[in-house]
Amino acid sequence: MREKELRLALVCYGGISLAIYMHGITKEIWRLARASRAFHDELAPTDTSQRVYRELLDAIGRKCNVKLRAMVDIVAGASAGGINGVFLAEAIASGKSLDPLTDLWLDKADVDVLLAPDKRPISRFTKFWAVPIAWFVARRRGGTIATTVDPEAQDEVSAKLSRFVRAKWFQPPFGGKGFTNLILDAFEAMDTLPATGPLLPDGQPLDLFVTVTDFHGHPQRLHLNTPPEIVETEHRLTLPFTDHGMVPRRLGSIPELTFAARATASFPGAFPPFTVGELDAVLEKRGIAWPGRTAFLRRVLPRHYAAGTAETTALIDGSVLANAPFGPAVDALRDRPAHREVDRRFVYIDPKPGIRSIGLGDDGDAAPGFFRAIFGALSDIPREQPIRDNLEAIEDHSRRIMRMRRIVEAIRPQVEGAIEQDFGRTLFLNRPTPQRLAAWRAKAQNFAAKEAGYAYASYGQLKLSVVVDEIAALLGGLAGHDAARDRTTRRALWKEIGARRLNTPDALSNTGASDAAIAFFREHDLLFRTRRLRFVLRSLHQIEEQGQCDPEALNVARDAIYDTLGDYLDRERPEFYDEAMAEIARNATAAPAVALEALSAARDLKTVDTRAEELLATAFAALPKPERRTMLFAYLGFPFYDIATLPLLQGEGLDEFDPVKVDRIAPEDAQSIREGGAEATLKGIEFNSFGAFFSRAYRENDYLWGRLHGADRLIDILLSTIPDGKEMPDVDVQALKKRAFRAVLEEERPRLTHIAALFGEIEAEIG
Repeated sequence: MREKELRLALVCYGGISLAIYMHGITKEIWRLARASRAFHDELAPTDTSQRVYRELLDAIGRKCNVKLRAMVDIVAGASAGGINGVFLAEAIASGKSLDPLTDLWLDKADVDVLLAPDKRPISRFTKFWAVPIAWFVARRRGGTIATTVDPEAQDEVSAKLSRFVRAKWFQPPFGGKGFTNLILDAFEAMDTLPATGPLLPDGQPLDLFVTVTDFHGHPQRLHLNTPPEIVETEHRLTLPFTDHGMVPRRLGSIPELTFAARATASFPGAFPPFTVGELDAVLEKRGIAWPGRTAFLRRVLPRHYAAGTAETTALIDGSVLANAPFGPAVDALRDRPAHREVDRRFVYIDPKPGIRSIGLGDDGDAAPGFFRAIFGALSDIPREQPIRDNLEAIEDHSRRIMRMRRIVEAIRPQVEGAIEQDFGRTLFLNRPTPQRLAAWRAKAQNFAAKEAGYAYASYGQLKLSVVVDEIAALLGGLAGHDAARDRTTRRALWKEIGARRLNTPDALSNTGASDAAIAFFREHDLLFRTRRLRFVLRSLHQIEEQGQCDPEALNVARDAIYDTLGDYLDRERPEFYDEAMAEIARNATAAPAVALEALSAARDLKTVDTRAEELLATAFAALPKPERRTMLFAYLGFPFYDIATLPLLQGEGLDEFDPVKVDRIAPEDAQSIREGGAEATLKGIEFNSFGAFFSRAYRENDYLWGRLHGADRLIDILLSTIPDGKEMPDVDVQALKKRAFRAVLEEERPRLTHIAALFGEIEAEIG
């Protein structure tokens, strides 16, 4: 079977107490990732819904002759979705269980637990005048509790509502330190559990992005014509984590992940703003060390750290300005390795489409009143902005990929004809050796430059810009620079480029590159090498699709290409370099020539190229002649394709060669059991989305529906990878979903003891 990857970039919305519903969905995503890993490791299938996902992967393999791997390699979250995203990412990286987070949501996400000790009613007479109000809200005929809460839970909800409204007003009712302790408890419990191994293949990076809002803001310099520079206040912050695909996998320490989870969920008015000082106090009291504290703060709060204000910076809910954090996830696509055919999906979890988090009594199309206009402008509108811009960016990304693929296919005959003309048809009768491959490669690059004519001058300038930008970004990362310092480093590098006369018309002209430019590219053009290898991988995948070649020979070729690609990718990562290189990077603005020379020596691309040609020559020689011919055409012809496509891609290059598709998981999309969406299934939408904090039964209800809706939609997403004409019959799909639903009910029945009646209802609806 040929291999194919279904890569999920997961975007988790905010939703206040609907976090519990979203956790049910992420629990199913975790189950799917575990099932896929076991499937590829040829381990025995487990119980729970994992067994059903394993069955479906088997069925897809038989139907399409493809071994599908489902994985989550990008996670972005805001607010409550940020907490779920942080824990899911850590479970994927570590191979640990998500059950500790389930316990947190079910046992601890309750107003009686979350209320800060100093905000609780002192006695039953505290705010005695508020008791009738709470009683009226709770007990009035046809009211929220009377119509939506099961009779056995009404007393619990009424009592907690009374205590909540009698808490101290004009102060956040929920405790910040208490919430931080709960998150730490869950992480420490997860850390004690056995691990099954990471849920991603080696070399596949996992990226996590958590949005927060800097309440006071930080200065951001903007460059204009006149005045040359202005300063504005920026409130958006994104906390990035990555494991770089390296073993052992490590996204961050427990304090760092707790920092992200607590900060992103500081819902305004409910929790106090988060500060580093709060976390420091909790860690000190618990006796938890944080050895990487300084480096972490310098990385995630660089301006605040430089100004000495990192410890006191007030961070609030990430969904205030970015409830749907697609942007960081889209940006991460630029750095994804393409090991094989990729079906890239953006999957976003929206627990309540069309329902505002905070409603203040909308009157249809009537003009908003005084308070409604103010609070809508401050809270609802920024929080609930549609994701059209994000989807258009993803669509544009996919459009560029399709355009690139069409261009490559259109010019392929001319490229192959040009190579045969220059090399002669006898080229493909010779078995490649490292020496031959190196000579052929150099000849093909020179020939492509001359054949391109005037197009090469613009391509060469763009290629030079790409190299300088990559070097500047790497040096900035090694030095810990902010964006302003990176621009200064980039200007210094360009000054050095000018001194070497590498950007002159003579250096990059219609006749090709000068000797000095060629030497510079050979020392520093790392990205060209990785683009070429990924292009060759794409050709290998196309050979696999035809099914005519011995799979073992293809596996040897694939391993050789991956091994070679890994050598180059290592040199893109800051972790590859030692402290001496970092010190040189910190002085790069003053001594760019020294930095370039040191970087060239550290990377030693000439040695890597020699090893690459040894591996590739052996791999190509092992292929039958037709397939060897295809691979050599791809390898030697890549300079032609790069000249044609790099300007189209604006210098970025693309690691994944397939369009991106978008899938939503929401109550309105999962209709296999019960129709009606969120209002027919979820309890957490009550009390302005705080509902599930008032009842264990509410939380159990939403968590169970989250798992069921997650299973429903994940099966749909897996089935959507099947090509047209090979779809599974609807009757088989429905039977598969029913088995998954029953597996979820069987697993959760012992845990969810407050909703026995719901289990009976769902079983009857499943049929």
